[in-house]
Amino acid sequence: MSATSDGPRPPAGTAASSPGPSVTERHESWPTGRAPEDVTGRTASDIASDVAAEAAASGPHDYRAAFRAATLPMAVVDDEGLIVTANEALSALVGIAASALTAQSASDLVDLAADGRTWHAYREVLHGRRSRFRCTRRLKHPDGRSLWAEITVVPLLSAKADRDGDCGCGAQGAAGGSRPPGQVLLSVADVSDRRELQKRLRHLQMHDPVTRLPNRTLFFERLSAVLEATGYQDDTHPGRGRIGLCYLDLDGFKAVNDTLGHRIGDLLLAAVAARLTDCAEQEGPHPTAAPLVARLGGDEFAILVEESTGTQQLTDLARTVLAALQKPFDLAGQRVSVSASIGVVERPVAGTSATGLMQAADTTLYWAKADGKGRWTVFDPERNAHRMTRQALSSNLRPAVERGEFTIEYQPLVGMADGVVRGVEALVRWNHPQFGMLSPNRFVAIAEEDGSIVQLGRWVLRAACGQARRWQLDHPAEPPLFISVNVAVRQVWDSDLVTDVAEILAETGLDPALLQLELTESAVMGSAGRPLQALQSLSDMGVRIAIDDFGTGYSNLAYLSRLPVSVLKLDGAFVHGFRYEDGTHPSPADETIVEAMVQLAHRLGLTVTAECVETAGQAERLRRIGCDTGQGWLYSRAVAPERIAELLGARALEA
Repeated sequence: MSATSDGPRPPAGTAASSPGPSVTERHESWPTGRAPEDVTGRTASDIASDVAAEAAASGPHDYRAAFRAATLPMAVVDDEGLIVTANEALSALVGIAASALTAQSASDLVDLAADGRTWHAYREVLHGRRSRFRCTRRLKHPDGRSLWAEITVVPLLSAKADRDGDCGCGAQGAAGGSRPPGQVLLSVADVSDRRELQKRLRHLQMHDPVTRLPNRTLFFERLSAVLEATGYQDDTHPGRGRIGLCYLDLDGFKAVNDTLGHRIGDLLLAAVAARLTDCAEQEGPHPTAAPLVARLGGDEFAILVEESTGTQQLTDLARTVLAALQKPFDLAGQRVSVSASIGVVERPVAGTSATGLMQAADTTLYWAKADGKGRWTVFDPERNAHRMTRQALSSNLRPAVERGEFTIEYQPLVGMADGVVRGVEALVRWNHPQFGMLSPNRFVAIAEEDGSIVQLGRWVLRAACGQARRWQLDHPAEPPLFISVNVAVRQVWDSDLVTDVAEILAETGLDPALLQLELTESAVMGSAGRPLQALQSLSDMGVRIAIDDFGTGYSNLAYLSRLPVSVLKLDGAFVHGFRYEDGTHPSPADETIVEAMVQLAHRLGLTVTAECVETAGQAERLRRIGCDTGQGWLYSRAVAPERIAELLGARALEA
């Protein structure tokens, strides 16, 4: 019998490298280190120990009958590693007569010198410094087939005591003291059937039953192995030290399941898996380095590229996959078409973790879907940093309201005819402890998405109404300023806005006529049902409703006449066309549009506010057209409430 091994072979009789934490070599499919059992439930190691114990207790001549009759292949080996005697079972296993085995090297027979740890442990047992050890080896049978054998080595002296103290781990005896060198009993058990069974069980455990692809468990096992292998931590060789991942999700797969049934859905998954496998096999730069295709769950698949050559290789693969999946699938008489979104990540192995790689891939897949589906998107660190910042802001929005991190600045609304401040718009700011002072465009959209706009909006409304009332009380001789507060449409849907407004007005003592609520044009024009009822109730209460950024949304003028709206705020894009001072020519079209909108608003009984007024020329032309109020840097930036108190009654405000 010959042994197969890829490891280096130390010279017989020389010391090997220092042992590792374990002296037992096992195949990865073995769940435990337990030795094979005979029909009585006793392991091969137990049988060998019994024979050795009988030899120790009865003397060398009394145990020979049991030794020779044993079905377990065994040999007695001296302290030099040479076979003293072998039984017929070992002779049959290796295809060499028992008498011819005498004086042969046992380590050569079963390949115990193939690696340093095993060789060292074996020599330790021979020299009396270890009580026993066990390992597995792949051997060559005389008939040409390969077999897996479990090799057990136990001393003949005091073997019974050793067995009774055996923990079954195969690495015991190092702490039990030494014994005089002597003969040992070597046994060889064929465990090929067990390993084959374990191999089949592992395959079932590690593969998806629908697509036959590696499953999530095997994918992460392979990924972890790649990231941990020192051979990949090498950027000095082309094609080494990098890893790539295409993480894809089928677009609209749920609709296939819902309309055609799960049977067709499973057939589709299997067909997609086949096409992905074909793409991966074509992509592999070497036959042994074809990308790993795995189903991670649901309609999510991953293609892992080891030793990637760069982002271009991954994008080419993603492009190939999309082209392959665009072709229709014929499934049990049904013709099905699907697309996929793919997140592409490619980076050096050094410094990369499995968790970090998958998070990047998942984020990039989300971008691909958000960008329109049916496409691939490459991971962008800058975009990811923005996403992380956005996530950090989202997670801190609600606590920030409770901690008092928000403040309000006020921008004057000035009468175009006389330059007198008529009101102010409340603009919330977030004094973030990490990112500094943040303007509304950094966090309001996030607040609308996660619902915290309701809590934040209620706080802004209460604070702004309270401030307007304080100005009124502090300056009784001046006409009171109205306060304009922005309201998100989600506040109308997710809260009782009418009740909130009524309670805040009663609490602060502010006249409803001095409160103006601004909603965007798209929100107001699309109002129906509950939102429209809420706006009508607020208008009936005396609160003014303003349409913000008018002229950039639906512009449904017929619908406008039926809404309880008091004010139109023209979007600043129209006002920009009025500029003279910077050398640009005014836009006649913008001026005509603004003039028409002002005339229309006045005929409907609405007042008009122009946003983003920055120059005196713009203000003059807007005044001539008939615009009622203006707002912009020409008059003032958004300022603290103390500054508004100083500006009350002023006719020409400066920033």
